[in-house]
Amino acid sequence: MLALAGLNATSPVTRFTRQDLARILRLPARQIASWQRSGLMHVADSYTFEDLSHLRRLREICAARISPRNIRNSVSAMQRLVGTPNPLREASPVPRGSRLVFRHSGALVDPQTHQLVFDFELAGKLSAQMATRKPDAEHVSRVAQQAQDLFLKAVQKEEDPTTVAEAAELYREVLRLQPKHAASSINLGTILYNQREFEEAEQRYRYATEVDPFYALAFFDLGNVLDELQRLPEAIVAYQRAIALVPEYADAHYNLALAYERQGQRRKALKYWQAYVRLDPVGPWATHARTQARRILATEKLSIVCRRGQKAG
Repeated sequence: MLALAGLNATSPVTRFTRQDLARILRLPARQIASWQRSGLMHVADSYTFEDLSHLRRLREICAARISPRNIRNSVSAMQRLVGTPNPLREASPVPRGSRLVFRHSGALVDPQTHQLVFDFELAGKLSAQMATRKPDAEHVSRVAQQAQDLFLKAVQKEEDPTTVAEAAELYREVLRLQPKHAASSINLGTILYNQREFEEAEQRYRYATEVDPFYALAFFDLGNVLDELQRLPEAIVAYQRAIALVPEYADAHYNLALAYERQGQRRKALKYWQAYVRLDPVGPWATHARTQARRILATEKLSIVCRRGQKAG
């Protein structure tokens, strides 16, 4: 067992000071302070093993000569893309050139361009496995590689409006090869959604939530299509599930507020308008959310005054 000087070994939850983190990771304290100023690390009186792991990951990424600004941009883009609050922990970051890409749902994605990139490491591992495994295992690896290749091709074709139909068929082929490929089911659902094939899109999104019940994006997309189908109570449940999985999922807060307003439940909507503004305070959507929150607050204050006046009368 490793003993760390200056730490309380009898405490049920080990806590670290910033100086402890600097000493354990052999980092200058000013480096940690710099990451905190950049928004890559939170500021606290003490830190946990999870924070220690987070800093170790940051140190490895910076060693690949990726600037804090590029790390922050990639992390923010990944948060917006899939709704995960901490992509450095919940997805696998991979240095690629001057910025980060992430392994997520069986694919390697560049969150800033929304494009998939070829996963050289996975390809190498699959090749090595196929060279050493027994015939049945070789078949499984071959199918996995084929599905990955088809998925990458589908994403590329989806970018071109003239080849979207081909992309849809490729996603269907991936699902024939790997029925639990949630990302393909979601992407196919999005193509159907954009074609206003809402019933079939619902099936694809709902299937993705069953295959991966912790995939917040699947519940968010399911909420969107249920909203289009005028099934607001079900849409609200889906948005709530997305937020339960990822409390920082700003877009889910926004759409849930809209759904509550459309149901006439303005007090419930207020909570989610305010949450959206906290999570994404800049831009036209934040301005709209702020305006809606102010209107609801003004209406509620007037309602309370009127009720009090009636009681007084």
